Amino acid sequence: MTEALVLQSDFGVSDGAVSAMYGVAHSINPEIRIFDLTHDIPPFHIWEASYRLLQTVPYWTEQTVFVSVVDPGVGSRRKSVVARTRTNQYIITPDNGTLTHLWQAGYIAEVRQLDDRRHRLPRMGESYTFHGRDIFAFTGARLSSHVITFEEVGPLLPTEELVLLDRTFASSSDNGVTGIVEILDVRFGNVWTNIPVTLVRQVGLDIGNHVKVRVSYRDRIVYEQTLLFGHSFADVPVGSGVVYINSLDQIALALNQGSFAHAFEVGIGNDWSVSVQHIKGGDRT
Repeated sequence: MTEALVLQSDFGVSDGAVSAMYGVAHSINPEIRIFDLTHDIPPFHIWEASYRLLQTVPYWTEQTVFVSVVDPGVGSRRKSVVARTRTNQYIITPDNGTLTHLWQAGYIAEVRQLDDRRHRLPRMGESYTFHGRDIFAFTGARLSSHVITFEEVGPLLPTEELVLLDRTFASSSDNGVTGIVEILDVRFGNVWTNIPVTLVRQVGLDIGNHVKVRVSYRDRIVYEQTLLFGHSFADVPVGSGVVYINSLDQIALALNQGSFAHAFEVGIGNDWSVSVQHIKGGDRT
């Protein structure tokens, strides 16, 4: 029995890097089932890799093994780790912040430091720049094929030693809620925040309200409008903005059949804040 092996990286698919990872996995088990989460993470963008795991891992079955390789520190003294979720999926990744979103959402049960002196491709050679192939894909294939157990990958890592990204949490006030732009819905240009719908409801905002939306980059306001808090994009005319609840039950901004992110040049991370506030006369229509 082999479990699913799911790969994520910033390698793209224009050269042989991803195929080499597939090849290593198949050399461990010719019947292994390999799936791609994405290989289009922007180069070195640990934050996005972390978020894409949060977006994806909870929807896979128990025992699924994820390999996430966005590794600007490859070949350095940074640790390699294997995390087990509370629903018994596994994530193999550099210890560089890639587990931040899963950890802060409460999904991670325990983490082990991967002993990459033992768990590495035997013909690795002298290169220290392709751990995605030589260590992570190799270990992921062995773990998903039950050649090794989670306990055999290495010693437990105290959770306080886990590297986490600096991430601002959503907050509320009497006037509304504030959060950050967590990620972009890349293909469509929607702007996803870290504001949970539960927090929005706690301050008395709900679908059907008109709300004041402000998007800021540091201290500069880049967008400020009154928008409908709608069920979906179709609640407003084509080209108009809308506030909606995304597929992770968090607040998001969109232009119906347009790209909000492109139109207003919105980025992601702690420097990008979003506030959604009550307005007078903004009750449901």
